[in-house]
Amino acid sequence: MTSSPPPLWRRAAAEFLGTCLLVAVVVGSGIAAQQLSPGDTGLQLLQNSTATVFGLGVLILVFGPVSGAHFNPVVSAVDCFLGRRNRSGLGVRDLGAYIAAQTLGGIAGSALANAMFDVGTSISGKDRLSGGHLIGEVVATAGLVLLVFSLASTNRGALAAPAVAAYIGAAYWFTSSTSFANPAVTVGRIFSDTFAGIAPGSVLPFIAAQLAGAAVGLGALMLLFPSTGRGGEESGAGRGEAHEEAAAR
Repeated sequence: MTSSPPPLWRRAAAEFLGTCLLVAVVVGSGIAAQQLSPGDTGLQLLQNSTATVFGLGVLILVFGPVSGAHFNPVVSAVDCFLGRRNRSGLGVRDLGAYIAAQTLGGIAGSALANAMFDVGTSISGKDRLSGGHLIGEVVATAGLVLLVFSLASTNRGALAAPAVAAYIGAAYWFTSSTSFANPAVTVGRIFSDTFAGIAPGSVLPFIAAQLAGAAVGLGALMLLFPSTGRGGEESGAGRGEAHEEAAAR
């Protein structure tokens, strides 16, 4: 007999806290890298990506049993879409609560990192808008969605924490955008005018690219794992574990 999930308020709180801490890791390590290695962008990115890999893995393990550790509106939306096919996963009401909690958590995470490093919260002026960056976001998000839900569909949710952290660490380097792949994190990073920030003018195109990437990843998932979301053991079992994924930067 499957136990009922925690109440929505508790899951939303977990998504808020998890996304807040994720963005604090990303922005905080970016600020630290900028201060410790001024003038060496490659070393800064290595420091930033290493901290994110370890931080993300830990956060997935901590919050996964409560909310699934999505930390990412794209992942939550795909989970809701697939769940409507077999009456599992997030409902529409849950999805709204998750997205609100994730977005507010992302903003709070930037403010927290700024406060820890005493740099003040301000709007980023770092323009990241280019064709290459947008392609990078499509690729990064598609890969994330495919990874998370292929684990779910094949009952390998226990691998979510190391697999997702490893993917994000790699995507920092093989995508030109450094793999934001997450609308909530993207919005949160507006509020830190530092190494990890993003200018407001780049945000909506980034989110559009992330949504396009989610659609590509979902298409690849349905092609490679056609039983996903159709009910039964293969697609339904282990959804909570495998969606201990999340995040992406």
